[in-house]
Amino acid sequence: MSKENRNKKDDYKLHLSTIVGSLPETPGIYQYFDDNDKIIYVGKAKNLKKRVSSYFNKDHKSNKTTVLVRRIRNIKYIIVNSEQDALLLENNLIKEHQPRYNVLLKDDKTYPSICVQNEYFPRVFRTRKIIKNGSTYFGPYTHLPAMHNLLSIIKKIYPIRTCKHLLSPDNISAGKFKVCLEYHIKNCLGPCEGLQSQEDYLKDIEEVKQILKGNTREIADKLKEQMHHYAEQMDYEKAQEYKQKLTLLESYRNKSEVVSTLIHNIDVFTIEEDGERSAYINYLHIENGAINQAYTFEYRKRLSESKEDLLIMGIVEMRNRFGSQAKEIVTPMELDIELKEIKFTVPQRGEKKKLLDLSQLNAKQYKADRLKQAEKLNPAQRSMRLLREIQEKLQLKKLPMHIESFDNSNIQGSDAVAACIVFKQGKPSKDDYRKYNIKTVEGPDDYASMHEVVLRRYKRLIETEQSLPDLIITDGGKGQIEVVRKALEELNINIPIAGLAKDKKHRTSELLFGFPAMTIGMEPSSALFKFMERLQDEVHRFAIKFHRDKRSKRQVQSELDTIKGIGPKTKEQLLKEYKSIKRVKEATIEELTQSVGKTKATLLWESFHKKD
Repeated sequence: MSKENRNKKDDYKLHLSTIVGSLPETPGIYQYFDDNDKIIYVGKAKNLKKRVSSYFNKDHKSNKTTVLVRRIRNIKYIIVNSEQDALLLENNLIKEHQPRYNVLLKDDKTYPSICVQNEYFPRVFRTRKIIKNGSTYFGPYTHLPAMHNLLSIIKKIYPIRTCKHLLSPDNISAGKFKVCLEYHIKNCLGPCEGLQSQEDYLKDIEEVKQILKGNTREIADKLKEQMHHYAEQMDYEKAQEYKQKLTLLESYRNKSEVVSTLIHNIDVFTIEEDGERSAYINYLHIENGAINQAYTFEYRKRLSESKEDLLIMGIVEMRNRFGSQAKEIVTPMELDIELKEIKFTVPQRGEKKKLLDLSQLNAKQYKADRLKQAEKLNPAQRSMRLLREIQEKLQLKKLPMHIESFDNSNIQGSDAVAACIVFKQGKPSKDDYRKYNIKTVEGPDDYASMHEVVLRRYKRLIETEQSLPDLIITDGGKGQIEVVRKALEELNINIPIAGLAKDKKHRTSELLFGFPAMTIGMEPSSALFKFMERLQDEVHRFAIKFHRDKRSKRQVQSELDTIKGIGPKTKEQLLKEYKSIKRVKEATIEELTQSVGKTKATLLWESFHKKD
């Protein structure tokens, strides 16, 4: 570093320390700028001085945070009245500037809402544009089929107009409009010609608003009352009409009402993480026991953000986006946040716990769907995800890009062999597979055979200066793990070792790791379990094939190679024609003569029939 650069660095340090030293101990937001005067990070704080100082007064576990601190050249801050104001301002600034080191909300879609238009005879329709003209908007709706279903039900229950005419009192009295087909099929009562009063029309609109708010129970009671009224008046046609409307509304209620109607106007939030890359936050809004908002969104992480911090950001974003006025927020964990007149609940049982579980299920499903989509576009991503999961489960220091596994094979100690398979980046690397004839062990001793092979394998890698694996997986339980550990200890190398134990039916049952070995949980239906099962099947297949080849070769050698005058080419010719030694033995001398000539046929015949 040149003297000029060192001086610049010292100037920046002095400048930053001066700003940090003068920061107030109040709530607010802070902005970090780089040497191009560009915002690279926006944060919130209950205590600005304490929070910003923490970036410069300690070592950070995350390399990304360390890099961020190195790039800070200026700090600006804004004081606010409360933590809630800080959260809202932080959210707005992040969306406006999209700083490099802030989490990124991966959602740029505009979802439709249902609009009740502010006009003399209000229309009800879907729209993506929010115009501040006194109209009432419900939504946005992230699940379009649900929105279309709701609009369809409203249209069937209420004769709301669908035309775009300007139905002002003057235009109606002037007779500017004529009724259309909708009037004749009884989907509209003809307000355009003054056939329906504004008072009656607005009564229907008010009930539509109640349904859109989720207050379906009150409307159902009104419809039931009207049905009974017309039945008592013996106007059965009208009573049947209201019965059909009631059936439609009850059907909608039964599908949307998932909890007690005592639960009213609450928000539910849960979070699922995908390693160090993404977080998925699910949001549900409940009105009168019915879910009328449901949405899952993704945050792409940039620094080592905690679950709590991400969830707080999600709460602020979603409540702001959907205009929620709920006074209670249900979360899966305690959050260090205070919002004015808002109660936070972490339920352990009951209806709210059911809602929390439902939200968690939605977040998990969304995460699984996103991963599947990504893996279809990039198959290598699936392998990397599995490797990250192995790293996380076993708490490895580095990603296990290079995995090796061993297995033995013998029959009562005869033809004892071992095999080593290699997986690189989650896939078999068959060029690196190795076969071993057991040299120092007599009899069926799997532990001694494994010890010999591991010593030979890694002694060779060390001598030839080849890279060692990031993880060894033995095809066996605690005993095999201990044998491998002792062999590595003799070579003075340290490689993480796991073991795949089998059940009584010789099927993969559990993953073992550590000293003493502990069971690592794996769901039998999970991708991780299937990967381990595949690895175990592969090493077993490779070892068995090698053992069979060796045994077959030995059996062939004992029969033909001991006959003087029968060379490799003759042996190959005989096996190609007769397929087995047994058939060669059963052939007549005439048949053998036709195959290999009289001299060799005589040698074979006499060798096979010495006793005769």
